[in-house]
Amino acid sequence: MIIKTREDVVGTKGDASGDKWRSQRLLHEEDGMGVTLVDGVLEPGFDMVLWQKNHLEACYCIEGEGTVEELDTGRVHEIKPGTLYAMNEHDRHRIRAITRMRVICTFVPPLTGKEVHDADGSL
Repeated sequence: MIIKTREDVVGTKGDASGDKWRSQRLLHEEDGMGVTLVDGVLEPGFDMVLWQKNHLEACYCIEGEGTVEELDTGRVHEIKPGTLYAMNEHDRHRIRAITRMRVICTFVPPLTGKEVHDADGSL
């Protein structure tokens, strides 16, 4: 059984952050679960193009408001608590946080902890 808290992740490879975001990755590939589980915070004004070329990602908003834009179609969706958005086709997308957002995300296959976003937003 694996038991971890967000506090356990602070200062480890699972604690990633950047301009107006923080990602606390509670499960990695080495945990053997076949998925990465992330507790993420996006601060107001966060605006980033993302593209998970090598992973499928699903996010569930539990706090705050923002938008996700499908870059291939231009469709914009409002995100608020209780909203799931999933990039089931490796969709290029743009996330914008209007207020502080907290999202719980999964990545399949799981992250190793060494990934970084490329210039095009890909992971």
